[in-house]
Amino acid sequence: MLPFYLLLTLLPNLLLAHSGHHDQDPLSSPESDWATRHMAEEHHISNFDPGAFFTLHDFDSSLSWTPDEVRRMYGLDDESMKGTDETKKAEVITKTLEKYDSNMDGMIERGEWMDGWRAGKRLEDFGLGPGHHGDDEYEYEIHHFEKFHDENTREEDLTHPEDIEHFRKHDEQEAAAEHQEQLDRMPIVEQNIPQKFRRY
Repeated sequence: MLPFYLLLTLLPNLLLAHSGHHDQDPLSSPESDWATRHMAEEHHISNFDPGAFFTLHDFDSSLSWTPDEVRRMYGLDDESMKGTDETKKAEVITKTLEKYDSNMDGMIERGEWMDGWRAGKRLEDFGLGPGHHGDDEYEYEIHHFEKFHDENTREEDLTHPEDIEHFRKHDEQEAAAEHQEQLDRMPIVEQNIPQKFRRY
């Protein structure tokens, strides 16, 4: 058995060793509310401010969130949500409006959001992820490149499946743009003429 004074000396080291990994951002921890985790994971903003959150997700700058903006904020149209049932997506919008839309006009005004926040209302985590609502470039940058690469990464180092898929999409878009350019230069695009009007 260890002497008591030796145990006291080792106790801080034992506690540190058993405390696990504390390098996780507390804002993106499972104990944080959905909006706070969303800001940390999707926008890399670590100091949550409800007013700034509202403005950032007021995509049309109308000082209110429409059902479409709630849908976009939760990332319900993102490619990762393709397999999610439309009924579940509708539930996200309905429950969010029910929670904050106090005048029941079908939108969440900034004042309603701020009043709800001060009253302790928080955006619900529906178990559908962090709410991807950026374009492909933004999502790749924030969720892959920043985690696994840096400004010193060379093109030949981009070999992860996510890198390959990202650049495959770029190649497809480039090829489609080049094809469209060729069609635009043609005085008549034969493929656009219905078969019954073609002379052969």
